[in-house]
Amino acid sequence: MSYDARALDLKRARRGPRAGVAPVITSSRSNRHAGGATRPWPALRRQLRTLIAWIVRLTALGSLAVIVGIWLRGGGITGVHDLATGLTSIGRITGLFATYALLIQLLLLARLPFLERIASFDRLTTWHKINGKLTLALILAHVGFITAGYALMDRLSIPAQFLSFFHAYRGVAAALIGTILLILVVITSIVAVRRRLGYQTWFLVHLMAYSAVALTWFHQIPTGQNFITNPLAAAFWTALYVSTLQLIVLFRFGQPLLRNLWHRLRVVEVTEEAPGVVSLRISGHHLDWLNVRAGQFFLWRFLDWERWQEAHPFSLSAAPNGKSLRITVKDLGDFSQRLSTIKLGTRVIVEGPFGSFTDEARASERVALIAGGVGITPIRALLEEMSGDLTLIYRARREEDLIFRDELDTLARARGISIHYVIGGRHVAGNEPLLSAQHLRRLVPDIARRAIYLCGPPSMMQAVRTSLQRAGVPEHNVHSDAFAY
Repeated sequence: MSYDARALDLKRARRGPRAGVAPVITSSRSNRHAGGATRPWPALRRQLRTLIAWIVRLTALGSLAVIVGIWLRGGGITGVHDLATGLTSIGRITGLFATYALLIQLLLLARLPFLERIASFDRLTTWHKINGKLTLALILAHVGFITAGYALMDRLSIPAQFLSFFHAYRGVAAALIGTILLILVVITSIVAVRRRLGYQTWFLVHLMAYSAVALTWFHQIPTGQNFITNPLAAAFWTALYVSTLQLIVLFRFGQPLLRNLWHRLRVVEVTEEAPGVVSLRISGHHLDWLNVRAGQFFLWRFLDWERWQEAHPFSLSAAPNGKSLRITVKDLGDFSQRLSTIKLGTRVIVEGPFGSFTDEARASERVALIAGGVGITPIRALLEEMSGDLTLIYRARREEDLIFRDELDTLARARGISIHYVIGGRHVAGNEPLLSAQHLRRLVPDIARRAIYLCGPPSMMQAVRTSLQRAGVPEHNVHSDAFAY
């Protein structure tokens, strides 16, 4: 049977509260909360984010326009006289687009702060996956069209023409090796394959993308027809390569190294929150300089013999206080399982903070936060930092699976937060589906006018998004943190 906090409180009132645990407050409100007032957006930050977004767009589109111009100047259209020259011309433009997409692929997950400000980490990850497949498709198209075009001009078979490239052009062997490396990267990114690979194997294969870019340069610049006869085009592409390399070195490697040498993070506390759930508190120097907000996450690397090879994303489970950071991890795999045995004093390296799942994302004083399972971790931190009219819906299969129960109850009493614990099977009293539109409206009657913060397993989040849409919540009012990367 499923039930929410009101039913749970009624049962507790009849038999008395558990020892050491106060009853949950489900409807109290802080007197300072201002009903449904609209929350003013930090205008300066929004304007800065908009300006950065436009600069990134114009830079990307401008570079793309220059690439098309290079192709046109090299006879992209005027040089087409028959099928052979047409195929060759298409092969050249797809090759240029493929190289550009490959450089973008590296930048999407290079931890660039300005990209993080205009797009969330999970959105960049999604773009990275889509762009990776597009890059490979363009490379294969480039190979196919160029080979077919030259085969028609030289009156050779496709295999014979392909072999002739190795004798006539120095960079073809490098391009072939780079293409094979990229195919391996894409294959290992497929979910079914990724699940069968260890993290170290997957990570090493993805490092091959950097080698593929280097090999692409040796194929493109010294041998490409558009660059041999056009020094400005060669200079432009070289600048693209160098700029990409500089950004990666600076933000992917340099900044994290310097930051961690400065902050000197260490594990100072390990706490078991529930069976299979452990919290780690990490302390260091000048943590207030990290500029982190509740709801964000870091990529964490623990420097002991068992874990130093892997970095994993974990959200903060408590609002940052400038002195320490807390994360809470559920046993979902080998890495998370071993965290319960980590020794105090273990050095920690972090990258971040990442994510836009913060208080700044909302534009309303009324907020409904919906968590499923261990997805409560960033929402627990948000409840500590947020002000306004707050309601929490926390879904768990069993009552003993609730994490931070005492902390949440304390926050509810101190800050006038309404909490609904939804526990049990797939239906609730009245037989409506769990967290359906009807159920959500019963728990939070004004949910359509609230900002929504949603975090939990992907399947749960997808179902709740559908329910929210049916309940009349505008899509732009739903802010989510996918609890899987």
